Amino acid sequence: MTRFASSVLGMTVDLQLRPRLVSRALLVRFVSIIGSAIGFFLPLSVVPLFAKQAGSEAGAGLATVALLLATVAAELVTPRLVARVGYRWALATGLVLLGVPTLVLTCSDDIRVIIAVSVVRGIGYAIAVVAGGAVTALLIPADRRGEGLALVGIVGGIPSLLALPAGVWAAAHWGYAPVFVVTTVATLLALLSVPGLPRRSFSAAAPDQGVLAGLRNPVLTRPATLFAVSAAAAGVLVTFLPLAAADQPAWVAASALLAQPAAATAARWAAGRIGDRHGPAWLLVPGLLLAAAGMAGLVFVGTPAAVIGGAFVFGAGFGALQNATLSLMYARVPAGGESAVSAIWNAAYDLGMAAGALGAGLLIGSAGYPATFALTAVAILPALLLARRDRRP
Repeated sequence: MTRFASSVLGMTVDLQLRPRLVSRALLVRFVSIIGSAIGFFLPLSVVPLFAKQAGSEAGAGLATVALLLATVAAELVTPRLVARVGYRWALATGLVLLGVPTLVLTCSDDIRVIIAVSVVRGIGYAIAVVAGGAVTALLIPADRRGEGLALVGIVGGIPSLLALPAGVWAAAHWGYAPVFVVTTVATLLALLSVPGLPRRSFSAAAPDQGVLAGLRNPVLTRPATLFAVSAAAAGVLVTFLPLAAADQPAWVAASALLAQPAAATAARWAAGRIGDRHGPAWLLVPGLLLAAAGMAGLVFVGTPAAVIGGAFVFGAGFGALQNATLSLMYARVPAGGESAVSAIWNAAYDLGMAAGALGAGLLIGSAGYPATFALTAVAILPALLLARRDRRP
């Protein structure tokens, strides 16, 4: 047999041995991923505008803060709910709490009502992403987990990317009520897919697989910390880049904010394929270096190419870290620990974003935008030491 024939035969056998990535159950799961993404992002920027129009400048910020704090708090306790009722009931509960309360805003613009709705929606979103994330991990073959998580990221990322500006546009053209109604309809329609998910409960999971145990486990907290560092930098970028580029043409900030998630989506896919073949831990150091280099590029806020290029490079590093850290954490827990991993990873995402935006906000007044971006890039570098300790798969 020739070398070419042997190579072709080897490739054929390899393809036959690799498990199927997209199953019917995963396609069903995509419906709830899209529904929860629309339910969260469509009104995300609309609710603060609604609060501001109602006469409360402070309420606009409080609504977002309440949403995020409720999300993080609920993420950490959702695994207990999943263990008690199973992930299908938990996912259904999350979708209902995420979407239905927005209908209340069609009847009242009282700031107390807006904040209460935001809290309930935050709880719903936390339940939906943690329970849904655990379901997703079960539906993806273990040796194709990186590639599968990348595909899931694309399925959720595209509607998120479109829903955020679409909500603001729709509110400006048609009013707030249609946005709130569509939010509810999208999440309720996603409920139709939940019975199609396979029956399985986490009630048999051992107590040592919970969130508190996970937070005491270095093999989980190290990748979660690395991701939180990159998420903090992302919080700085998305919050302050538009302000830093205010003196530039409007297309500069818009292009940069499009380049960042686009690069992250592409990098998640590439990282998934590479991680499945060589181990996700191998991607931690390159991901951090790209993230730091991208933030450093934003120092040159007066140069459009540097701003857009920096956002793109940062997005590539951030996307690689998204995939690598989550894949690594799932690989390090036994069956039943998926919901705890989902909770810890999502909490690291939300807390990191909030911490980055808050910390930079306190610094920018005295240091300015270029120095803040530079310090953010430098702050990423110590995480390289932690990443080097985590090179095993």
